[in-house]
Amino acid sequence: MLGKRSDQLGLYEADNQYLRFVGNDSFYGYLAQQRGKLFNDEEFGAFYCEENGRPSVPPSMLATALLLQTYDKVSDEEAKARADFDLRWKVALGIEIETKPFAKSTLQLFRAQLILKEKMQEVFVRSLELAKQTEYFKKRSMKVVLDTTYILGRGAVKDTYNLLGEGIQQLCRALAEREKQKLVGWVNKHQFEKYFQSSLKGEANIDWDDEEARSGFLHKVIDDARRLMHLAKEISDTQKSDSPAMIKIAEAGQLLNQLIDQDVEVEDGKSSIKQGVSRDRIISVQDPDMRHGRKSSAKRFNGHKVAIAVDPDSQLITAVEIIPGNASDATPTLSLTEASENNTEIKVDETVGDCAYGNGSTRKKFSDANRKLVAKVPNTKRKGMFDKSEFDINLVIMSCTCPAGHTTLKQIRTGYYRDENGKKLTIKSFSFPKEICASCTLKSQCYKSEHKEGRKIRIHPQEKLMQEARAFQQSPAYQPYKKMRQSVEHRLARLVQLGIRQARYFGRRKTLFQALMAATVANLTLLNKKSDLVAA
Repeated sequence: MLGKRSDQLGLYEADNQYLRFVGNDSFYGYLAQQRGKLFNDEEFGAFYCEENGRPSVPPSMLATALLLQTYDKVSDEEAKARADFDLRWKVALGIEIETKPFAKSTLQLFRAQLILKEKMQEVFVRSLELAKQTEYFKKRSMKVVLDTTYILGRGAVKDTYNLLGEGIQQLCRALAEREKQKLVGWVNKHQFEKYFQSSLKGEANIDWDDEEARSGFLHKVIDDARRLMHLAKEISDTQKSDSPAMIKIAEAGQLLNQLIDQDVEVEDGKSSIKQGVSRDRIISVQDPDMRHGRKSSAKRFNGHKVAIAVDPDSQLITAVEIIPGNASDATPTLSLTEASENNTEIKVDETVGDCAYGNGSTRKKFSDANRKLVAKVPNTKRKGMFDKSEFDINLVIMSCTCPAGHTTLKQIRTGYYRDENGKKLTIKSFSFPKEICASCTLKSQCYKSEHKEGRKIRIHPQEKLMQEARAFQQSPAYQPYKKMRQSVEHRLARLVQLGIRQARYFGRRKTLFQALMAATVANLTLLNKKSDLVAA
């Protein structure tokens, strides 16, 4: 049942005896002073039985321990040791010197409950509520600045052969567990033992330079995978699908099927690895949420992205999301804005981002939601050539005038795009006559002589919104927004300092927990510094 801490400080508790020694202005001292303010035991009552059992370790203490673990970047084993022997932790936790407050498994179980019951967001929100209680937030509306950084996934990235091998292993384990058989016996019975040897490719004993040999080996692996999935389907057809064992089998079977579809093609009875990379390709069986990502043209990674929103005035992180490594930075723009409002209960009047957030679809979402987005329009200028922004596009009469003063009304179809609902729509462009472009005095800055046609200027599906954004970023009113970006960059740097660059756990959901704990610590550190300045 739920264990509760007394609101009254004990005479022999470390925070009562050693707070000044550890330092009132240290992070440990700050947490000690927030006892009873930051976390309340009753908030975690859903984790425990109401009537039966021994009183638990107070959850407010365990929540504080998770923050200390994030701040000191230590393992569960080390967190347990520090709670037992480190004076700073004992002060922060408010326990007596000789007390060993919790077992490692207790801390792990509490973390699991936070994730399963989706309470991790509430822990983060408590830092923002504390900011309001201490009058750190004194506003009716605010701006938020958005940005992302990458998180390296914890799962091992494998090639196609090993991915398929690990997918087969996972499904074999699920089936053996469901039939309550030892894995070795089940695997030998169904002839899948080669997938549990030290190395699938190393034990294959084929010439890997021989394309026919590679194709033959891959074909055998695919046959084994499909035979295994057929066994799983036979069991699923005769059993309840909502049991934990059957859910595990279904998930493993679905993963194995995805691995085959994304990487393998069969033609004329021969299996081969697909050329190129499939969209949204799974790269790790251990962590199927990991993706190949690209932070820039030169910076590649395997894992996830953390996206945050920051109030530039207070420097507090107001919202956190984890998105796939291959997702656009702009994917969570609107959801981060809405989450910032929900977390702080303060209206967001402007959302600010860099050019990654300046695409037309994101602007349309904000326009439809009656919200303001400030983001630079991506630069498409070719070196030494006139950019589209240097052409005067009149959307009222649908005309386009070039830098040389020539105007065209002619529009032609130059491509297609799909909207958010998957509907195929036409892209049109203004087309200047070849004769005019060929004889123009500015031809070298605009038009390549080898082109068979004149210059074309594409009409963006959200051209009006893009024009408004270009006009704003060229005005003096845009200048203050450039400096705002520093606030989110500093907060991302702080999260990286707290260990966010490397995922501690498998899966996007658990990685979100890691990011939220880091964001909570980052916010509390700021609040501590603010309280020191006020005291001074």
